[in-house]
Amino acid sequence: MSTNTSEQRARRVAVVTGGASGIGRSVCEQLAAAGHRVAVLDLDGEAAHAVAGELGAGGADAVACQVDVADRESVDTAVGKVRSELGPVDILVTSAGKAAFEPFLDITLEAWNNILAVNLTGTFHCVQAAITDMVEARWGRIVTISSSSAQRGSPRMAHYAASKGGVITLTKSLAREFAPFGITANTIPPSTIDTPMARQSQSVGDLPGAEVMIKAIPLGRLGTGDDIAAACAFLCSDGAGYITGQVLGVNGGSVI
Repeated sequence: MSTNTSEQRARRVAVVTGGASGIGRSVCEQLAAAGHRVAVLDLDGEAAHAVAGELGAGGADAVACQVDVADRESVDTAVGKVRSELGPVDILVTSAGKAAFEPFLDITLEAWNNILAVNLTGTFHCVQAAITDMVEARWGRIVTISSSSAQRGSPRMAHYAASKGGVITLTKSLAREFAPFGITANTIPPSTIDTPMARQSQSVGDLPGAEVMIKAIPLGRLGTGDDIAAACAFLCSDGAGYITGQVLGVNGGSVI
């Protein structure tokens, strides 16, 4: 009996949004390595299927879903597919996000709403679609990916920082409301992580080069997707069952 229980715990169903690249991909890989069944959700369906295929080739149970987290119907369809192919959702990591760089006075209402729709409302959609499974099981792990921009503010990114600040507060509210059901909710606000999205921003001049950013990091290097994924995997584990409502900075000491 104890062996079966251990196997069941090791093979929980984990949903990762934005799972086809960057931080999300690293999270998928870490959770698969921990023995979980992984659903790779991403706006880029082809890339999501490629990642799921790689996880499957490594021995993991994995499925892919194309999803627009800003579209509730799309989210509900994807979560329904996960339930039918892998089972009820035990773990949710919301890594899907969108960044933008614009002076505050140039931010249009359309741009503002677009960023919030993906980063904040998208997180709301995904949690609301999946958390009923956790309530029924009386066990669950939610990890949202916010941003250090929400902790210290960020010029030319007011809409992005505001959306990620909302993610932090949403996460704390979830932690308080769903703790009685054995569900934990924590957030990781990355800073200066070397991802395809960050490199794209550097290429067009929205972010400085790596050598400039490294000077502001006490540990002297940019973070990696694996750095974030390692912290995320811990927060999703049984061992993190007494940690909830927390903001876990994985930032090399750049925000203390």
